Amino acid sequence: MQIIAQPPTAPGTQAPPSFAVTASVSLQTRRLRTLKHEDTFAVLNAAGDIAHASEAEGLYHRDTRHLSYFAVGINGTRPLLLSSMVRDDNSALTCEFSNPEIRDETQVQLEQDIIHLSRAEFIWQGVFYQRIAVRNFSNSRKRLKLNFAFAADFVDLFEVRGIHRSARGHFHPPVISSSYVQLAYTGLDNQTRSTQICFDPQPSRIDTNHAEFALDLEERGYSVIHVAVRCNESGGRRRPSSAFLSGLRASRNALHQAASKAVSIETSNDIYNEAARRAIADLYMLMTHMPEGLVPYAGIPWYSTVFGRDSLITALLMLWLDPGVALGVLRYLAANQATDVIPEADAEPGKILHEVRLGEMAELGEVPFRRYYGSVDSTPLFVFLAGSYLERTDDLETIRKLWPHIEAALNWIDQFGDQDGDGFVEYGAKTKKGLVNQGWKDSYDAIFHANGDLAKGPIALVEVQGYVFAAKKKAAIMAERLGHQALAAKLLREAEELQKRFQKEFWSDELGTYALALDGKKRPCLVQTSNAGHALFTGIAADECVPKVVQVLMSRESFSGWGIRTVATTATRYNPMSYHNGSVWPHDNALIAMGFAHYGFKEAVSRIFESLFAASTYLELRRLPELFCGFGRRRSHGPTLYPVACAPQAWAAAAPLALLQSCLGLRISPKQGTISLEHPMLPPFLDHVTLRKLACGGIKLDIEFRRAGDHVAMNVLNATGDAQLKMTV
Repeated sequence: MQIIAQPPTAPGTQAPPSFAVTASVSLQTRRLRTLKHEDTFAVLNAAGDIAHASEAEGLYHRDTRHLSYFAVGINGTRPLLLSSMVRDDNSALTCEFSNPEIRDETQVQLEQDIIHLSRAEFIWQGVFYQRIAVRNFSNSRKRLKLNFAFAADFVDLFEVRGIHRSARGHFHPPVISSSYVQLAYTGLDNQTRSTQICFDPQPSRIDTNHAEFALDLEERGYSVIHVAVRCNESGGRRRPSSAFLSGLRASRNALHQAASKAVSIETSNDIYNEAARRAIADLYMLMTHMPEGLVPYAGIPWYSTVFGRDSLITALLMLWLDPGVALGVLRYLAANQATDVIPEADAEPGKILHEVRLGEMAELGEVPFRRYYGSVDSTPLFVFLAGSYLERTDDLETIRKLWPHIEAALNWIDQFGDQDGDGFVEYGAKTKKGLVNQGWKDSYDAIFHANGDLAKGPIALVEVQGYVFAAKKKAAIMAERLGHQALAAKLLREAEELQKRFQKEFWSDELGTYALALDGKKRPCLVQTSNAGHALFTGIAADECVPKVVQVLMSRESFSGWGIRTVATTATRYNPMSYHNGSVWPHDNALIAMGFAHYGFKEAVSRIFESLFAASTYLELRRLPELFCGFGRRRSHGPTLYPVACAPQAWAAAAPLALLQSCLGLRISPKQGTISLEHPMLPPFLDHVTLRKLACGGIKLDIEFRRAGDHVAMNVLNATGDAQLKMTV
């Protein structure tokens, strides 16, 4: 994923393909609100309006903007915003307003603060619902006009992100009735996309882009108006007033039912409790129902779709909390695994999906992401997650059903992933339209040498070799349990050989850590980056090198005080405001912390946890964004925000939950019937933690952890069966 400025083009050269968000306006300049259900989402301003389409505001359905403007006014003026709140479960946005003083040329028509507007908005099954309640708090009758203005530009999401199109389809004449306006557009892909704005009751006046209600409010009287904005005729023909309450109840129930499967977290710190509740609410809002199960979409606004890598990592970070997410992700990605060589999609047999797009530009091939496989890490991560899911659930039957897909993924690693036969998995786009870099740091300038020169492929990333190592180790366990002993032994040998080659080629005494990558000529990219921390996460790092890697990552050059930077301050291309070359990513830090915990470096885990928690205290809704800038932490100042970071973002939301698991050293093994805690500790801001509905096979437990001097004491509050608890102090 890319959100960077377009790279400059030298005279006589061609710039690499870029699908960046060009970011002419920062999302941080406005308090934006987000709502989502399935393939529909809205980016609204604090008033619940869509007023600045240039800043990504809009109602989007299947990668097309179906509303580019929607605003409510009183007598043609903007009401005064009193408050704006997204419900804790993310089901609805509620905004409260009063009226400004409204005059004509001779007298005051409405005194200020006598009319109250309460606006509730939510999305359900492709329909954007609104209810506006208008109440007169004066002691006399008041006549006023409630105005609605709206427009639909039907632009593709990639156009919103800044990609210019030389040609577009055509707009249809508006269809206007007494209670609705229907706007429609037929794209160059011959698909017609429509937006129907339906009002209930009928407005006094309605035309192509406006509706008006003439309200006559008695003393202390009120009136209620419902609006339903239907994308592609979603939601049937029910009146908005009758559909509103049933839709809102259904939305809340669906979110509650999904989130109820997760472990409940209660702590001594109210702010962390808020952050955890928001994280869980964000994660389940971003979940989308597929035939195979729940799959988290990556983030809003730019990535509200399936990303294989994001879904896999989110599921890994959530595995202790709700293994059902991993089940949905594994089934979906298996069902969409590549079976043929398709160069324009970077697809090869056994490869796991990178991205799916549903908009006009993807359908036409103007962007390559209709069904795109250009990520080098999704395939080993798929195998890694499958093995981790088995350890967490002992669900061998699911692994048995997935096994042909796991074998296909392993075959891809060996046959297609290792492009030059050196034993490492590399990437390189098959066409000029493909992504230049295909690891999680996929900006065009993210992989470079110490002198700043961009690496040329095929490129072998440090973290990808770790993912392959872990995938083969997990696959060996799965193969053995399925009765494939010879294959299990072979996979273990391959993992051991890879670990030896990795140590020889990637370790740098000069850096004191692992190189970022090997380029096409097998030259190491000797740059101090966060990628090396993933070698600890996967266990490929040599034991004697681990303390040095930890020291480098927690040094002042890498650790900003808000987290570990993607690139150290000493690097030639370090830029704290860049997307991948100096910024701080919560999910990256969570994975590194899992690696630290694996090797017993709990103090470092605690520092990372504290840094990201401290960042969340400065952020609206306690919501960690996709990333923030890598400037150093200053006393009494919050982190510097990245201008177009997604918020919510699935793997960022999962980060503070995974960090809690890492601090506790929590491991759940239903096959053995055990819950283990390896050297548990609590960060300074938590004195006690209670986990409820922690599942170990068919058993559920409520467990309390309390600080006891330098140690942690554990107390089982409730259990539905017997499970063995082990603690290593």
